[in-house]
Amino acid sequence: MKNIGVLGGSFDPVHLGHISLAKDALIQGKLDSVIFMPAYRQPFKLNKRQSSDKDRLAMLREALSLYPTFEVSDWEIQHKGISYTYLTLRGLKEIHPESRLFFITGTDTFLKIHFWKNAKELLRENSFIVGHRPGYRDQELLIRAEELRNELGTDIQVISNTRLDISSTGIRTRVSRGQSISDLVPEGVERYIAEHGLYL
Repeated sequence: MKNIGVLGGSFDPVHLGHISLAKDALIQGKLDSVIFMPAYRQPFKLNKRQSSDKDRLAMLREALSLYPTFEVSDWEIQHKGISYTYLTLRGLKEIHPESRLFFITGTDTFLKIHFWKNAKELLRENSFIVGHRPGYRDQELLIRAEELRNELGTDIQVISNTRLDISSTGIRTRVSRGQSISDLVPEGVERYIAEHGLYL
């Protein structure tokens, strides 16, 4: 049985913080591979504009081309609609019936997961790897993880994540101002953004 991580998001654009979290999850979570899953429409970002599906997928493929254990899935994009994680993981289990899936997320997102669609079903039926920066909301995370293990039987691994202070919003802002993003994204992504005039 393979252990597969699933990392979701808008990836508009994908950046070094996403890749760092995936690397840490791969090693510390003893995963065989990580699937990057760009959302068609994220539930909490319905009113925000985003780049085309084509551009976001292309940037992901550029970013991950050097990582044989990372792959890009367009499952949510192909299924349209609002991208609810519980449905995505259910769909991926049908594609990978012999594998165990682990949803990868950060501390802030995990502590808000009870607001997600069908949160109890999501937490009861799936395993999680939570990227945690030591010294940041330690007690809150550990207490919440233990509560969910006891209440719903959720399998939760907390890993030490080398958190990088990078956001896609900040990258888009820097591009719009003509500032360099070479220290924030892989070289191929920077080149794609420039060649296609994104975020101007």
